[in-house]
Amino acid sequence: MAEQIISTEFADVMQKSFVDYAMSVITSRAVPDVRDGLKPVQRRVLYAMHELGLNFDKPHRKSARIVGDTMGKYHPHGDSSIYEALVVMEQDFKKGMALVDGHGNFGSIEGDSAAAMRYTEARLKKFTQEVYLKDLDKNVINFLSNFDETEQEPEVLPVRVPNILVNGADGIAVGMVTSIPPHNLGEVILAVEAFIEKEEISTKELMEYIKGPDFPTGGIVINQSELEEIYRTGSGKIKVRGKLEFEPAKKKNERDKLVITEIPYTLIGSNLGKLLADIAGLVEAKKTTDIVDILNQSSKEGIRIVLELRKNADIEKLSNLLYKKTKLEDTFGVNMLTIINGKPEKLGIRDIIRHYLDFQIDLVSRKYQYLLKKELEKKEIKEGLMRAYDCLDLIIEIIRGSRSIKEVKKCLISGETSKIQFKKQTSQKAAAKLNFTEAQATA
Repeated sequence: MAEQIISTEFADVMQKSFVDYAMSVITSRAVPDVRDGLKPVQRRVLYAMHELGLNFDKPHRKSARIVGDTMGKYHPHGDSSIYEALVVMEQDFKKGMALVDGHGNFGSIEGDSAAAMRYTEARLKKFTQEVYLKDLDKNVINFLSNFDETEQEPEVLPVRVPNILVNGADGIAVGMVTSIPPHNLGEVILAVEAFIEKEEISTKELMEYIKGPDFPTGGIVINQSELEEIYRTGSGKIKVRGKLEFEPAKKKNERDKLVITEIPYTLIGSNLGKLLADIAGLVEAKKTTDIVDILNQSSKEGIRIVLELRKNADIEKLSNLLYKKTKLEDTFGVNMLTIINGKPEKLGIRDIIRHYLDFQIDLVSRKYQYLLKKELEKKEIKEGLMRAYDCLDLIIEIIRGSRSIKEVKKCLISGETSKIQFKKQTSQKAAAKLNFTEAQATA
């Protein structure tokens, strides 16, 4: 074969390759689909668990097995990224609705890492089964070939709630970032119902139901006047403050306490330790003399950071200092970037709900078309059996006079009698009039 050399500009090749790589990262890794609100790795983990039969009423299975199945069948990337996705879906302090029921050490709000996948176990939550994975066997979504075309995987999961709003999303792609805060499930459902009742509903009217983000870590949104613009455009900055509660001393030998019971969502992980260090720094720098001791009493029940105070401490002044000089008041950047028809697009909550409802209409339509088709197939078979019952002796004679099933079916469907031996001429004439369908003849 003759050698063929193609001359092209190096800059053009680099540009095309970079764009292809960027779009691959955006659509296949970092940004969730607007329909089910899941990134590909999350979708594949949940589907692998579904295929393994890890239902909420079945025993937990080793996380290593789940990661192995996901990587071997659907997601040809590193096992650490798959396990991290599994861990995050279990952590109720990161997700509005946790999707995985974990058993073992799945990390903590203070930034402790989860145990190795060989030690932890997991299964699906009932909510996930009923809302995210139901009706997969009813042709409600398209299935695609996996990376080596040996398995089939769902293009999208048939999620029945606006997951992209309920659980939020975050991801860094090439030149793009998505950051969607979690919201209260009940509020989101009420907003969807309002949209159904009034399709031209405004963002401001939707916010009568969705008051704002519902962070798992709590916190108080202090720029509520800007939320309408953020929810309309899909981008902006939400300012969140932690919650402080004053606890007066109950005994003589006790001190008054200022307790942090809720924190900004951005402090999850190592940033919580930085908050404690910043508060200690204020004391060491003598920016405040009101704090005597700092105790972190946080547990699985929730956040509890206790600041023991000196006598007659100025609570209001100390609170303002903490908000101003530490991350107890922080900013959550919102950028509601999602994948729509294979392309990234920034949406407001109204458009997100509209796309969600379009998806639901498609799911329900496909489900009942599938069920109708199945019922019509049953009807066809039953009608054929009823007809066969009326000419049972003739059919028995056709079967006995034939040499193969193929000849019998041909006779039943098209009345072809040339290769069948009949005892009576009348039987052959009656057989020539038969016109069963393919499905009826097979049955």
